[in-house]
Amino acid sequence: MFQPFGRQETVRLTMGQALIKFLQMQYTEYDGEIRRFIPAIWGIFGHGNVSGLSQALWEYGAELPYYQPTNEQSMAHAASGFARTRLRTQTFACTTSIGPGATNMVTGAATAHINRLPVLLLPSDYYATRFQGQVLQDIEHPISLDMSVTDCFRVVSQFFDRITRPEQILYAAPEAMRVMADPVDAGPATIALPQDIQSVAFDCPTNFFRKKIWRIERRQPDARRIEEAVALLKESENPYILAGGGVHYAKAWAELREFSDRFGIPVGETHSGRGALRDESPLLIGGSGHTGTPLSGKYAADADLVFLIGTRLADFATGSYSAWQHPEVKFVSINVSGAHAHKLGALPIVADARESLRALIAAGGQAGIKPNAGYVESIAVDRQNWLRQKRDSVYAQYPNERMSQAQVIGALNDFMDAGDTLVCAAGTAPGDLHQLFEATAGRVLHLEFGNSCMGYDIPGAIGVRLARPDDDGEVYVFLGDGNYLLHPMELKTAVQEGLKLTVILLQNDGFQSIHGHQKVLVGHSLGNEFRVRNQETGKLDDGDFVEIDYAKNAESIGLRAWNVSDEDQLKTALEEAREEKRSCMIVAQIERYSRLPRSGIWWDVFGAEVTDDDDTKALVDEREEGRQGQRFYW
Repeated sequence: MFQPFGRQETVRLTMGQALIKFLQMQYTEYDGEIRRFIPAIWGIFGHGNVSGLSQALWEYGAELPYYQPTNEQSMAHAASGFARTRLRTQTFACTTSIGPGATNMVTGAATAHINRLPVLLLPSDYYATRFQGQVLQDIEHPISLDMSVTDCFRVVSQFFDRITRPEQILYAAPEAMRVMADPVDAGPATIALPQDIQSVAFDCPTNFFRKKIWRIERRQPDARRIEEAVALLKESENPYILAGGGVHYAKAWAELREFSDRFGIPVGETHSGRGALRDESPLLIGGSGHTGTPLSGKYAADADLVFLIGTRLADFATGSYSAWQHPEVKFVSINVSGAHAHKLGALPIVADARESLRALIAAGGQAGIKPNAGYVESIAVDRQNWLRQKRDSVYAQYPNERMSQAQVIGALNDFMDAGDTLVCAAGTAPGDLHQLFEATAGRVLHLEFGNSCMGYDIPGAIGVRLARPDDDGEVYVFLGDGNYLLHPMELKTAVQEGLKLTVILLQNDGFQSIHGHQKVLVGHSLGNEFRVRNQETGKLDDGDFVEIDYAKNAESIGLRAWNVSDEDQLKTALEEAREEKRSCMIVAQIERYSRLPRSGIWWDVFGAEVTDDDDTKALVDEREEGRQGQRFYW
């Protein structure tokens, strides 16, 4: 019989045991700091992994703490929140059973993939031997006997492999680590584990368990690209910076500030780029794109040169390719990914953001480039006008209305301290925070808007909390009632682990973000508010609102809870919540239909091309006027 590894020292282990031992020896190094790459594992056990991976974890996982979520989607979200907070130097492993346990995790995988976050996914799979015939919880494909439900992960993973012999883990596991540690390839790595192979033994080389350090490298910019970019900057009269999440992962905060100050360039930030300028700056014009500030919309439209720094240029940031209207606009894109750096026909600087900005600062200084004084002065004047507008009208309490969502954000701006983090994902909340929240002075805004994934907020915040010790400030969760109802029970996990979160639940009785889209695109309401069906009309959209006591729901899980209806009550609840050791929930009754000032940047959503409804037709015609601003940039 063929015996591999005959001349190496080996130890006989099951595949699951070997994987668990391997994970505890993986490290990353970034700028000289070494950390455990996979410091913990999350899992829900079913028949697909209980006798395999759970046994291995029990026997060999002394340095791999286990966390128990209530839903498989949640653990991927928690890993994403943790990985983002740790700047992609660490993440969690997630194990599921076969069937629905695995497919529940697909949404979490998609969210991590879109946001370029490393997460190690270990779904269970069918029996590789096939002696058992068709197995419980797996699909039966008529012409592909090797297809499984875990094949769903292929399209939402940066790396995918299925282990059909135990020795294959020797090659799959290191490759998964390599992909997750690569700044370009970072994203979910899925290793599908057939439930029999998890428990099959083999002679594993002991060098598989040596300490391995995966160095996260900083790619240096090409000198010619820097020269070309400086030449463009020297000719520019209205330059503009769009800062994305890559600024954070490159730790390029100081360099971005110096680049902006040295050459007088205003900075707009994407959703994941919020806080890229960490302190107040006269050139910080806030959130950019469709949900950005009117200030950023104006300067984006007029820019003749745009520096795109660490952004993948999704449609909210680009206004569906309508944000930049200068007839001769040019782009310089700094990104570790060549695929993103070449978008918009940009001059590509395929390199680390920090190193690229340092090179641009030095080269720009040598070229004698100075700020355009008139341009900088106009930014300062417009910025003060926007700050005044926020104070006088956006944060104002209007007669006969509930407290607005904007007022809640204003109160948080006043209340949150350095080291506090605010987590948010879907609905109207991310857009309002993108425009209004002050992610400066040490306050962190953690927006998941790549996938805009309802249900991310609470488990994502748990990941943030695990990445930030209790003495690093409070972790707030900012979400609407529709979002909360999708995934409330991870609050059990926070209570179970003694993790302090403060949930600010905005009660506006429905999915008011999509309801707003529906009103401006269709002109009618259907299925977006929480109403009791009207027994007379038979309709769901003209009955009374459903009465739900979210505070009592939170108290039943073990949180302290408040109901607030005005700013004074909100501020009192925030003060009291900060003093609590346990998790808290503040339920804020807010105005259902309030909206912020528009950014002036269009966003492409198709309305009905053919309709007999006059209201819908008028709205669609009005919407289509914005399409005239779309451009092909090259």
